[in-house]
Amino acid sequence: MASAAEQMAANMNLSAFGKATDLKKRIWFTLGALIIFRLGTYIPLPGVDGTVMAQLMTQNGNGLLGMFNMFTGGALGRMTIFALNILPYISASIIIQLMSSTIPALEALKKEGDSGRQRINQYTRYLTVLIATAQAYGIAVSLERVHSALGPAVIDPGPFFVFTAVVTLVGGTVFVMWLGEQITSRGIGNGSSLIIFAGIVANMPMAVANILELGSTGALSTFFIIVIFVVALAIFAFVVFMERAQRRILVQHPKRQMGQKVFGGEANYMPLKVNASGVMPPIFASSLLVIPATLVGFSTGAPGWIETIAHLLSRGQPLYLLLFAGLIIAFSFVWAAIAFNPDETAEQLKKNGAFIPGIRPGTNTAKYFDTVLTRLTAIGAAYLVIVCLLPDFAMSHYALPFYFGGTSLLIIVSVTMDTMTQIQSHLLAHQYQGLLRKGRGKGRK
Repeated sequence: MASAAEQMAANMNLSAFGKATDLKKRIWFTLGALIIFRLGTYIPLPGVDGTVMAQLMTQNGNGLLGMFNMFTGGALGRMTIFALNILPYISASIIIQLMSSTIPALEALKKEGDSGRQRINQYTRYLTVLIATAQAYGIAVSLERVHSALGPAVIDPGPFFVFTAVVTLVGGTVFVMWLGEQITSRGIGNGSSLIIFAGIVANMPMAVANILELGSTGALSTFFIIVIFVVALAIFAFVVFMERAQRRILVQHPKRQMGQKVFGGEANYMPLKVNASGVMPPIFASSLLVIPATLVGFSTGAPGWIETIAHLLSRGQPLYLLLFAGLIIAFSFVWAAIAFNPDETAEQLKKNGAFIPGIRPGTNTAKYFDTVLTRLTAIGAAYLVIVCLLPDFAMSHYALPFYFGGTSLLIIVSVTMDTMTQIQSHLLAHQYQGLLRKGRGKGRK
């Protein structure tokens, strides 16, 4: 027998969507914000020669520099005001969350409610500015050293250019950060994830065209192109399956007697996702690995040991694969520990009188949660490593676009599923509001 919520979800159609005016406003606001972001990725950084940057990306676009360019929606390759994109904000968010789990003062702020969260968000913004300033200064100094057959990348190098570039890039990052926060609060979906998603999807048609062009010139066979698209669809299906996979833990609630009636005693399930960290571990791992490669890619005449490091960190190399896999696994466990606290959950169940059948309340329940969470996180981390590394390893040997790599496909599927879930929640809430209004109208009659 389907529940009332499931029946309402099954009855959702276009007519229900048309009546949800608040949801339509949120969707239009999100689309408008993403359009503004895409327009900003074409505003060039003052004092930089765009033709030289295009040639530089052609020469170094197959390494980590190209992956960073994918995350920025092509803004880095064109060296625009949004060249740093939202990545400094993501890095700052994860650092603050890690610190809030280890520093008692920040942990106390998390428990203060909205006021504490606002202060933590403010600290995150300050750290974003610091990270963006360091990255912008490194890029500005590196750009002054770039020379090609077309000439220098910077038209008029000097302290004024460095100052202008740092201020512009940091300002662009702050604006994108604000835009992402506005999407999260006034739009639909997670703003930071949608901004990265928009950059990848916007360049996906060009990537498909490049694949077909390689087939028309004979560089790739027709059979191999078909295999590429079949593997991409298989990755889509696998990601959907793993993102929906969960472990349901049976929780028994106690019976309470009030007068001659007995309440409670029912059992429900506590769902724990296999991949509780989502797409954050691959994004954060990529952003860490991309920073040194970006600075080296913008530098010419660098010492030999720097070029050796850049080669070892290039896509498909063993050191890059090991570091990428290790960072994904590490951030998966860290993120899972932040998202779910076994001790607090076990204590909350004990206060409410609920328990897991066969497990004693309190410490034993916390240990059980910790064991289950560790196993699920290990499976989720292995899944992320497989999805992110195996396609990238194969494509590094065939010089295919990053947009068909595991990381980009994972971001596309995960963000799409999360956004559709939020849309469905808004539609469900709208239908509940409609039922409540009808019930009040009948009560008045």
